[in-house]
Parts: sequence; C-alpha cells; structure tokens
Amino acid sequence: MFEILSDKLGKVFRLLGSKGKLGEKDIDDAVRQVRLALLEADVNFRAVKDFTARVRERALGAGVLQSLTPAQQIIKIVNEELIAILGGEHSQLSVSSRPPSVVMLVGLQGSGKTTTAAKLALHLKHSGQSPLLVAADNRRPAAVEQLVTLGKQIDIPVYSENPEVTSKDICAHALAKTATLAANWMVVDTAGRLHIDEAMMEELAQVKKVLKPVETLLVVDAMTGQDAVRVAEDFHSRVSLSGLILTKMDGDARGGAALSIRWVSGVPIKFIGIGEKVDAFELFHPDRLASRILGMGDMLTFIEKAEATFDEQQAKELGKKVQAATFDLDDFLTQLRAVKKMGSVAQLVEMMPGLSQMAKRLPDGTEEKQLKKVEAIILSMTPGERRNPAIIGGSRRRRIARGSGVTPQDINQLLNQFSQMRKLMKMGVKGKLPRDLKSMFG
Repeated sequence: MFEILSDKLGKVFRLLGSKGKLGEKDIDDAVRQVRLALLEADVNFRAVKDFTARVRERALGAGVLQSLTPAQQIIKIVNEELIAILGGEHSQLSVSSRPPSVVMLVGLQGSGKTTTAAKLALHLKHSGQSPLLVAADNRRPAAVEQLVTLGKQIDIPVYSENPEVTSKDICAHALAKTATLAANWMVVDTAGRLHIDEAMMEELAQVKKVLKPVETLLVVDAMTGQDAVRVAEDFHSRVSLSGLILTKMDGDARGGAALSIRWVSGVPIKFIGIGEKVDAFELFHPDRLASRILGMGDMLTFIEKAEATFDEQQAKELGKKVQAATFDLDDFLTQLRAVKKMGSVAQLVEMMPGLSQMAKRLPDGTEEKQLKKVEAIILSMTPGERRNPAIIGGSRRRRIARGSGVTPQDINQLLNQFSQMRKLMKMGVKGKLPRDLKSMFG
C-alpha cells in the first residue's frame, strides 16, 4: 500500500533532515515536492491544493523554523494533516435500537462487493455478533452461489432465493427470517452494474425503503483511483451513503482514492480490504494509515492481529516453557502457524516502526515459501525428534530431507537457527542477554 507515495515523501523528509536549520525557501521547496508526490499518487488536485496550503501555513506560522528539530516538526504537521484529510477519527458502525441492524452494501460490478459482504459478516462474528448474509444480487450470474460458498467457509448462514424473485422481495423475506435464526445483524449484498444508471438507482432506493438499513456502505475498488472518487460522489447523491469500504488496498501502490475520497465525498471510510482471503479486512483508522504512509509503522493494528491470533492460555504455557528452557520444535511450529494467520510477512514487517522500507525489498512470496519449507521439515520429524532435536544425526537428517523435499543442508540450517534461538531465550531469562541484543528487543 502507498509504496510510491511513501517513497517520495520519505525522500522529501530525508532531505529536510539533512539540512538542519530551515528557511522559508526550504519549506516552499518541500511543500512543492509533497504536492508533486500527492499528484503523482493520483490524489484529487483540489484535495492536494487544500492539504499543501495548510501544511505550508502551519510550517511557517508555528515556530517550526526556530525549532531545534524543524524537519521532525514538519513531519508531525504532515502526519496530522494526513489524518485530517483521511477523516480524523475512526468511524464506527451504527447499531439499530431494535435488531436486526441492517448493513446494505452497494457498488458497481467488479468492486469486490460479494466477497466484502462475507468479510464484513466474519468481522461482526469475531466481534461477538450473530450475522446473517443476504444474497440479494439476482442479476450477476453465480453471485448467489459465490456468497453461499463463502458463507459455508466462515460458518455464517446465507439467505437466498431464486433469481426470478426481485431483490426487494428477497430482502423483505430475509428480514422476517432473522427472528428464527436469532440473527442481530443482516449484511445484504445488492446487485451491481457495469455503470451507474437510473434503473440501478431506483432498484437500490426500493431495497433501501424495505430494509431501512442503519448503514448504507459503498464498496469501491481503491485501484481505480479517481474513478472511485467519482463513483462515491454519484452514489452518495442518489442513495445517501453512510460509509465506504475500500477494497484491494494491498494492490494500490499510489493511494489516490484513499486520500481523496473522504475529502471529496464527505463520506467516512469504515473498512479496508487488504487481500483476497476472507479475513484480510481491517477497520479503517485514519491515524494508523497516516503512520503507514509516512513509514512510521502501525503497532496498534499489529498488536490487535496478534491478540486475535494467539490464544491467551497457549501464550501463558509458552511463557513457562521459555522460562524453563523447554521450548521445542512443536512449540515453534505452533507459533509459526499462528504468525501465518496474521498475514503475509511483508504486511507484518510494514507495521513495524522503521521497517517499512525493508518490507518493500522483500521478494513477493519468498517468505511464505520459506515458512512452508520450515513447516514441512518439522512435520517430517518424529515426535521424539521435535522434542529433542539433539538426537538428529546424519541418517535422521537424510530421512527428514527426503520426507520434506529439501536438502540435508536445509535441515542443518533450521536446527542451527533453532539452537541459537533457544540459547537467546535462556540468556534472556537469566538476564544475561548481550547489551546490543537487549537494545534490539527493547
């Protein structure tokens, strides 16, 4: 996400930092470079003009030039203005006073609306709610089948009818069904079109009249740039949107839609899709996204992902094993699988402060392949070998290599790395962690 914009802004800030004391000309040059970076990232020109004017005004009028760290002060101003243009505070989903709370998803074909319906329902389920998915897209072939399949994968019920039944009637029948299913949320996937037309808007208006949704969310493809902004404006003027969901954010290296859409349409972004998997879905936090853009990481999202992935009881047991120096390869495999659930290695590294540049240098898929290789090696070991890797001699290594499709050298490398990790754990427990490693791990 935002790779192009992050790189260009990073160069501007590094140049400012190398100058020490700044003058008005330095500020003007930096603001001009920021303006070019935003325009190249396909950000709406009116939003760019407003943004850079505010940054310049604050940089010249807030004692920045007299500051001991002017470059840091400008980064702080840019960060705050990015947060403002992205919407300020996180926008929560509204809840109906009488269940079910209905979320109506609208959008054009190809924006990822059906997959997003499943992602949102899974998010609600993980939040302790009881959602019902409603397949009201009776126009796109296989849309109903796709939603039913997704519903089975995430164990969430899907209400559907024959394609001959109108969307309005499907929604009315689904509302009546929620009581028997004890569902307190309804996520409705409505029909899309290849373009906005009068018939489409009239159909959505009729469906909305039946559903009386607490949320009408537009699903837009972030990779379409300014087209996404225009679609949001058109939908908002016709069906009165309450929020936006930006999909395919992981493929958007520029970020123009995310940085423009709230400013132009006035409609808050509520969620972002960051991958194809059904759990690749995040609440939209303007402050966290601004931090990612500026290469400051996103530790809060990282912590939330970790808390959602790692079982508390398992974590306690793991802590005891680390303290007793009995951490074995079975434990290592469990942690490895948990990390894989959190997302790709590149996505995780990108959330760590100061490591965003490293994330960009990681070859696509290389880390995932390496994790799979490690998993295959451990699974090819016997339970005794996993508990006590010291017993693995030459013949055992050859057998494990054949079983996992790797070389004996790969086995040696893994065992050496695991041995070093156990030594570090032991040293850390005893308070003897070397000073340079102490600073690395905090």
